[in-house]
Amino acid sequence: MKKAAPPAKTPASRKASVSRLVVKEGEGAWTKAELKEVLADLKEQRSHSVAVLDAQEAELTGLMRDSGDGAGQDQADMGATSFERDHELTVLNSERDKLAQIERALQRIDDGTYGVCESCGNPIGKLRLMAFPRATLCMTCKQREERR
Repeated sequence: MKKAAPPAKTPASRKASVSRLVVKEGEGAWTKAELKEVLADLKEQRSHSVAVLDAQEAELTGLMRDSGDGAGQDQADMGATSFERDHELTVLNSERDKLAQIERALQRIDDGTYGVCESCGNPIGKLRLMAFPRATLCMTCKQREERR
């Protein structure tokens, strides 16, 4: 038996969660305007990603349909087609990952965990989140991850 999806949070419940969002020491609490700006940025990124995904999926479908059996194509043409198809798959997967990050950030805003580093549990910082709203790690943990 499938579980029913929980009801979507309304903008009113998002406003109520503004006071629950964590900040770094020395930063002021999130304001409604700041959260509204982050939400608008995330929603804009989401609609852009959806548009890119639609275009890339159509492009990839065309490449797969037109791949044919190779009749009349030399090895260079087949190699170029294969390279282009691989590139489209890479872009498509990257955009899917980005969309998942956006959805995760929106969910974290809804449940009040937005701004908490997923690695160490410390606050990420408003400035970092306003610059990169999909961030899930504080700068220290992100730098440590990139060194690996």
